[in-house]
Amino acid sequence: MFELFDTRPDIQVQESEYQRLLGYPSPRVLEGRPRELADATRQWYAENGRPWIYARPAETLDLSGGQIKINGTAFVSPPLHEQFTTAQVHDALLVAVSAGPECEERARVLWQEGKPDEYFFLEMFGSAVVEHLVTLANGRICGWADHNQMVALPHYSPGYSGWDIAEQTKLWDLIRPTSGRDFPGQLDVMDSGMLRPKKSLLAVIGLTRHLDQARAYAKLIPCENCALPGCQYRRAPFLRFPPQIEEVGRLQPDHRDDSLDNSVSASGLDHQARYTTNLKALRIWSQERLRLKNLPDGSIAARFRYEGTTCSNLGRPLEFDYHVLLAPGHDRHRILEAACAPAPGDTGHAQQCDYLRDAAAFLAAIASEKPLLGQPLNDVLTWERAYSPSGCYCDADRRAHKWGLVFEVLHFTLVQREKDAARIGQTSAPLA
Repeated sequence: MFELFDTRPDIQVQESEYQRLLGYPSPRVLEGRPRELADATRQWYAENGRPWIYARPAETLDLSGGQIKINGTAFVSPPLHEQFTTAQVHDALLVAVSAGPECEERARVLWQEGKPDEYFFLEMFGSAVVEHLVTLANGRICGWADHNQMVALPHYSPGYSGWDIAEQTKLWDLIRPTSGRDFPGQLDVMDSGMLRPKKSLLAVIGLTRHLDQARAYAKLIPCENCALPGCQYRRAPFLRFPPQIEEVGRLQPDHRDDSLDNSVSASGLDHQARYTTNLKALRIWSQERLRLKNLPDGSIAARFRYEGTTCSNLGRPLEFDYHVLLAPGHDRHRILEAACAPAPGDTGHAQQCDYLRDAAAFLAAIASEKPLLGQPLNDVLTWERAYSPSGCYCDADRRAHKWGLVFEVLHFTLVQREKDAARIGQTSAPLA
């Protein structure tokens, strides 16, 4: 029976796939600074990355009772069960791939060093490597299946629609080899289902001898979402891309003046503030994600749009809106109201571990958290909070980290406006 163990897989990620994850349209060519960042990232990973692929057959597969039982372990995923029964799947392969921990560790260092451009290019490349590894695994499995008069269905993972991400723990217990052979790197699954390293993926691939059934159910054709070039087993053209991850272009630097004066303004804002977030990121977020409105009583209504990704299974895009009401400057811009909720139309929040476990409790926890309420905005500079830059919202530290970003962007924006007003001899500047 088929078994795949590759500790030195090809890591030549297609330029088009990397560019897509970076958010660049396909006709556009990377030039200048983006080209340098992309090339440097590839070179760093080629020298330091340790990716691997592993796949092994399931011993038993039972689809009775509306459940999927693999080696006697029950999994609940109605969409996957429907696919398996429709295609008359008779066997399955269990797959694990990982880009290794190096990407994650290096990205953390880059963020702490105040290099958001390098950070996001490496983050996106790590995701591209995982997608590439899954494509390689699918290609090899398709080839083996074809030689054995079978068809391999597209991979499916916990955290995908209709499959609780918490079931990754059970799947990992089945995937781990029993031959005594160890993976070249550590892979852990937390109780929430989150993978460490996060640039990893666990999956199940169904096998069927009934190609006609797979063709009758169009979305079961694996070729339509497999980008492996030059595949001799292709039965249909490549049609579907995975979800797009946060655009790195939003964090490109601008050229505004970084000069700081030596005063604390009448509004209590420290003009020599030392932020935890890189200044380039603060400038871009101030321009692209923040909206301010002056109210008749002098208070300021703010809305900040956070754009990120979930932290497992390659990342699902998500957006949250933060609404903050600040008191007028003479009242030290105290935080009068603070609220956070998924942005209208967002679906990524529903793919997070805690939402899948208890949606109501998850959203209630987010809505109840109102850090620094009643305090001056300047207090964000001394607010002690954990460094937790992960994109998801599944614990209080990560949510607090994002609130810190919101308040720092607000603080930075108002300080810049006070400076601009001072330069032209005004006492205030209009807010857009």
